Amino acid sequence: MPFVTRFAPSPTGPLHLGHAYSALLASDRAQAAGGQFLLRIEDIDQSRARPAWETQIYEDLHWFGLRWPTPVMRQSDRLPQYRAALQNLWERGLLYPCQCNRRDILAAVSAPQEGADPAYGPDGLIYPGTCRHLNRPQDMPAQALRLNIASAAEAIGPAPLCFTETGEHPATHEIPAQQLIETVGDIVLARRDMGTSYHLSVVLDDAAQGITEVTRGADLFDATQIHVLLQRLLDLPTPRYHHHRLIRDDVGKRLAKRDDARAIAKYRADGASPGDIRQMVGL
Repeated sequence: MPFVTRFAPSPTGPLHLGHAYSALLASDRAQAAGGQFLLRIEDIDQSRARPAWETQIYEDLHWFGLRWPTPVMRQSDRLPQYRAALQNLWERGLLYPCQCNRRDILAAVSAPQEGADPAYGPDGLIYPGTCRHLNRPQDMPAQALRLNIASAAEAIGPAPLCFTETGEHPATHEIPAQQLIETVGDIVLARRDMGTSYHLSVVLDDAAQGITEVTRGADLFDATQIHVLLQRLLDLPTPRYHHHRLIRDDVGKRLAKRDDARAIAKYRADGASPGDIRQMVGL
């Protein structure tokens, strides 16, 4: 099977050194394997996405000498595909509508009768199931939808979920269904303002692009169990995963898009070369 990987930034701010490392590593791995490097624009958050940032992404990556097939996949063009997957899960009884906001969830998990500290999973606070047993409408509503993780675990059967990690600590990971119930909880698969979520869209997009190895930061390692579960539920292939180290600032904090001081465009304007950036990020 040909090697296919991707870089999938969101056009919500400037690319920084962490993005540079991820994109260059993915391209290098594809080149070493005689495979293909793809670009995808993850712009489902239309409240924050800006055409100018998307243009800047292309300019920065071309400056590095990276090339990819066109046209580029953009998530904002794929809302019908996300809706169809949600409809599939809804008809199987695996989704339910949720009215809770972050404040509601925090109040519920912090109630004195819980008797324990709030539990956190890949999506933050583990949802306490407030809306899980409310009357479920016949038709799928256009609002926030959660995956009933216990029902999903039952639907995939007793065999554990598996994925292969090719990063710094290569291994084959097995994920028991009970672990998902205890450490993940009922995740959101569709948000009111997006019609989808990161977890759902990334799984469908990787499958549509024929990705064989997902190259991304180690901060997303814990989310991989969610993605493998969705792949099983939607009968999609599970790629290999290469979770790489994160590029951090001088105090050890992971870089964010608001950290403009380490934006690629600023390094370019200050006269740095692509080789200088490679050296800065350890490539």
